[in-house]
Amino acid sequence: MPEPMNETTKDTMTAERMFGDVLLDVDGISISFGGVKALDGVSFNVREHEVLAIIGPNGAGKSSMLNCINGFYHPQEGTITFKGSPHHQMQTHEAASQGIARTFQNIALFKGMSTLDNIMTGRSLKMKKNFLWQALYFGPALKEELEHRAKAEEIIDFLEIEAIRKTPVGKLPYGLQKRVELGRALAAEPDLLLLDEPMAGMNHEEKEDMCRYILDVNDEFGTTIVLIEHDMSVVMDISDRVVVLDYGKKLADGTPDEVRANQDVIDAYLGVSHDENGNGDE
Repeated sequence: MPEPMNETTKDTMTAERMFGDVLLDVDGISISFGGVKALDGVSFNVREHEVLAIIGPNGAGKSSMLNCINGFYHPQEGTITFKGSPHHQMQTHEAASQGIARTFQNIALFKGMSTLDNIMTGRSLKMKKNFLWQALYFGPALKEELEHRAKAEEIIDFLEIEAIRKTPVGKLPYGLQKRVELGRALAAEPDLLLLDEPMAGMNHEEKEDMCRYILDVNDEFGTTIVLIEHDMSVVMDISDRVVVLDYGKKLADGTPDEVRANQDVIDAYLGVSHDENGNGDE
């Protein structure tokens, strides 16, 4: 299993990290549900190879933002630009075909299918042969199936889940199901990976393992990652930059150290209100 990072390793990784051009640009995104404004003019960007965390109290709009990025929600205002192309009403299948993959806060696997078969579903957009060829399972379709299966096996090896490759995922413990869901997302070979609370419900050892896999995905595959996570120790350990949301508005955007020292962020998490003179309630 992956070893947890020590301080020297983390410092070395931070010093050597290089980011590319802006991959995702979120500009003035607003979305309302009835009378509730889930997001209110939120803007930020994500650079190639960056690990960006979105944090905030419950109801801050974090999952709504991921849903806007991958086309599940369509914002009433603002523009999301991915790979230099603006998208106003992008559909989820379009987002997937352009290189955006997603995991969910509540696991969304096919519980009766094996680990391998679940990961193979992540290859569906990569398969080019038409339905007739796939139904015949002959010639080019068979060759394509074997190529995609080999890719799925590579992901299984990478995530160290060989022992459960044939096990129905519904029989797996929660932590392993989370790893299988990560594998299914990786099977699509995304440029941008959206992770909605990837460590939720895990024990300390499982969180350490998942942190290492996320960092390895970012480092070895070059995948840009945007994640939502409530465990602040995880966020501060693995993120290059942190965006803080509160009541649908962007409260802060900076390095983990900058965000950790931001008094507005501290107040938001502690539920501190301010009077007109800016004095916090005790």
